Amino acid sequence: MADSTTARTATRAAAPATAPATTPAADRDFRIMRELAAGRYSRLAAIALLALLSTASTLLLPWAVGKLIASLGGDGLNGYTWLLVGLGLGSALAGAGATYLLARLGQRMICRLRVRTMRHTLGMRVADIRQEGSGNLVSRITADTARVKRLVDAGPVQLPMAALTTVGTLVIMGFIDGMLLLVTLGAFLAAAVLIFAVVKGLRHSYTAVQEATSGLAQRYVAAADAVKVIKAYRAERQVGDDLAEKAGEVARREIAAARMEALMMPAMTLGQQIALVAVITGGGARMLDGKLSLADFVAFLLYLLQLTGPLMMIASAVTALRMGNVARDRFTSLFAREQEQDGDREQALTEAAASSDGQAVPAVRFEQVHFGYGEGPVLRGADFRVPARGLTALVGISGSGKTTSLELMQRFAAADSGSVEVFGRDVADWSLAGLRGRMAYVDQSSTLIQDSIRANLTLGRDPSSVSDEELWRVLDRVGLAEEFRVGPRGLDTVLAGAVDLSGGQRQRLALARAMLSGADLVLLDEPSSHLDSINEQKLRDLVDELSRECAMLVVAHRISTVQHADHVIVLEDGRTVGEGDHTTLMADCPAYARLVHGQMLVVETEAAA
Repeated sequence: MADSTTARTATRAAAPATAPATTPAADRDFRIMRELAAGRYSRLAAIALLALLSTASTLLLPWAVGKLIASLGGDGLNGYTWLLVGLGLGSALAGAGATYLLARLGQRMICRLRVRTMRHTLGMRVADIRQEGSGNLVSRITADTARVKRLVDAGPVQLPMAALTTVGTLVIMGFIDGMLLLVTLGAFLAAAVLIFAVVKGLRHSYTAVQEATSGLAQRYVAAADAVKVIKAYRAERQVGDDLAEKAGEVARREIAAARMEALMMPAMTLGQQIALVAVITGGGARMLDGKLSLADFVAFLLYLLQLTGPLMMIASAVTALRMGNVARDRFTSLFAREQEQDGDREQALTEAAASSDGQAVPAVRFEQVHFGYGEGPVLRGADFRVPARGLTALVGISGSGKTTSLELMQRFAAADSGSVEVFGRDVADWSLAGLRGRMAYVDQSSTLIQDSIRANLTLGRDPSSVSDEELWRVLDRVGLAEEFRVGPRGLDTVLAGAVDLSGGQRQRLALARAMLSGADLVLLDEPSSHLDSINEQKLRDLVDELSRECAMLVVAHRISTVQHADHVIVLEDGRTVGEGDHTTLMADCPAYARLVHGQMLVVETEAAA
């Protein structure tokens, strides 16, 4: 027995402390430019230099055209012709270089953002993850990151270049002819007022769009997860209609936002057209009066035509900034979610060593535990204990608090009042790595990750620390070795796509993973629900064997699982109404007797049928 305890302690020591630390308060507020620039100032400086060269070349082009017109009359190409070619190439190449470097920088930031989001989500409390919803979390790393990327593309280069080009163009136009500049500004003023009003209302529209998109993603993910049930009840059309309604809501919100966006470009174009008519009319009159030369007039018209481009870029950039800021706020709200508190690896090892010989204390003790989701109570003063060795069955009708009790033991949730102790210590006094390192858990769905059989068996551990022989040995104990050996990839077979397991196979593989963990307490949530009678007996024999080395707590609904348990806990309406072995409870606990007789009647009816 001492050797077995030592082996389990060594196994826990080899497992990494996977629970993350609490996110520092300074890192919760997501700042896009701070994330983009951190440690990359030289690259941003290069991008800024290229952007300035592109802008300067763009501003000089109309001036060079005016000079070329003024110098016409000789044969062949003169210096201004070559200057125009050089400015055009310089503007294009410098702009392309700045755009590419920024895009590369932005994509790497988006990659870091996605990784941070996924790691933060995995470290959040279970209740917060449920509250966010899988669809909403998926939209963070898809739609929201795309909007942040648009902001990155627009913010550091596009918007400053457009603003600088606009200001530079207006200054040069003022030097050419101040009167025509005033005419131009007057024509664009009305358009600017309309654009300002539109931009002011866009933030609300984009927030509504992203919320509706997240809701649609949540519904779609839920439908995809339940596709077998949907097909079994021939509800494809019904569920499809519901999703179509949600998609229609997203479309209506997007159309409302697009309606506001659609006003921006026509307003800009209208301002340009009015300015063009006014400049041609006024410029022609000033040329006749001798106050404006033909070359300057042509240069002014080119600057006027060039002005529309940066103004449209500004409008587009403002739209991207609005959408990006909404996405940024959603990331900030996510990062503000608290991470599960955890100790360090050394603390976990110290805890494991300190309690490895504590066989006198029960594996689990509940004392007057109260817990509820919102205003609905689930546990109402539950009191029970799980011995440090042997098989313990936790029984009760649906809703009596069995699965909730397992969640409290693992600190997926915290009791509202009372005490939950694991191996003699309150769960709040354990580090998460130390607490969960003492346990193994097989949930009711026997959840597996979409990865290889090897990765599923060594989940939470370094795969290289477990030999293939040991993996095959534990698979053989659960009756899966022969089934997996026939595949061409063996332990490296990936459980995804076309490769899937039956419910019984998933349960046995999940139990094999629990066996490899070397845990002192194994929690099983109805482990035999998908097994036939032969495999159920094999599983029961295996559980009996394991229970001689550690504590096995089984949430059970089958009488066959309960009858041979060493200890049985009966929950009813969130309270403990009985503890003991099967025979004692049948005599002394009416609630247990009713539960057993009800199950036996079902078995007898099925046998007679």
